[in-house]
Amino acid sequence: MLEKDKMLQGELYDGGDPELVALRAKAKDLCFQFNHCLPSDKKKQCEILSELFNCDAHSINIEAPFFCDYGIHISLGENVFINHNCVFLDCASIKIGSNVFIAPNVGIYTASHPINPLERNRGDEFAKPITIKDNVWIGGGVQIVPGVTIGENCVIGTGSVVTKDIPANTIAVGNPCKPIRAL
Repeated sequence: MLEKDKMLQGELYDGGDPELVALRAKAKDLCFQFNHCLPSDKKKQCEILSELFNCDAHSINIEAPFFCDYGIHISLGENVFINHNCVFLDCASIKIGSNVFIAPNVGIYTASHPINPLERNRGDEFAKPITIKDNVWIGGGVQIVPGVTIGENCVIGTGSVVTKDIPANTIAVGNPCKPIRAL
């Protein structure tokens, strides 16, 4: 089985695999190009994002700088806004619904490493998908860890660390992030 297939299936994989290294290098080059575009050159930004995400990027708005590992594992709905300095580690899928607003300095991390130091020192990694459903607002500095789903219409408070699924129609805050009020 290819390392990429293992990665996408949530199994331990070798992050130093040449195919994965090449895919990350391509994404990093595209992020660099995007991050160095003139802010007024929306056409060029859209072209780069369309290639990075392998989709039509006309309905999304991302403020530079933006960073990701692969890009091709990120799917974005309509009317998505991602503010400055966000980092998406998309070793597994990151699915973001429509009408999602993501504030500055948000980290969405599908990647993780084994607790066992021997496995970790070999370079083994694993990843779990993250899903953010429609109409979600994620506050500044939020960190989202592997395997989490955030339900529809949620608000995630600034500085939260989302370690477990958040049910739909809630305001959730804290470290660890917990629902505090129904919407």
